[in-house]
Amino acid sequence: MPTWEQTLRVTTADETHALGAALGAELQPGDLLVLTGELGAGKTTFTQGLGEGLGVRAGIISPTFVLVRIHPNLPDGPRPGGPDLVHVDAYRLGSASEIDDIDLENTLDSSVTVVEWGRGRVEHLSESRLEVDLHRAIGLDAIGAAEPIPGHTEILDFDTEDFDEPRTIVLRGFGPRWSTRPALGGAIEGTP
Repeated sequence: MPTWEQTLRVTTADETHALGAALGAELQPGDLLVLTGELGAGKTTFTQGLGEGLGVRAGIISPTFVLVRIHPNLPDGPRPGGPDLVHVDAYRLGSASEIDDIDLENTLDSSVTVVEWGRGRVEHLSESRLEVDLHRAIGLDAIGAAEPIPGHTEILDFDTEDFDEPRTIVLRGFGPRWSTRPALGGAIEGTP
């Protein structure tokens, strides 16, 4: 059962990125985020914003084929000495034991860990987590995308992550670390 839940609406990829950046500025070492959403929902765009807010090295892309990418904190960035970003794509992992095999425990306490497609696979890693569900207003069929393999944006006719369309983003905090909502600094109009 979540400690709290907040639903936000964004209309552009830039707003999704800005929301991620505002949240990233609030994150601390040990934070675990679980991102869920269909192909093109904005998970990578959101994570790029998180990276900006955390002050990590630029160039965040989906770790679909390597499973894990570590983005180090920049000593001359906005949060010198802040946490690194560990970005995981659990789409091809079938269970919590396969998550254990990639050894996230070594970086979990000192980094911010973001796991795409992690629901049902990573909850055992921490007593606290923030779930971020991204929902597209328009399905891929409605915008004429090619038939994709779920989780693999590389085969689409265009980059759906940057396609401006309304999205609903639901944040759910679980456990003591997320007993209060993060201060998002009004990143999106109507956001407290």
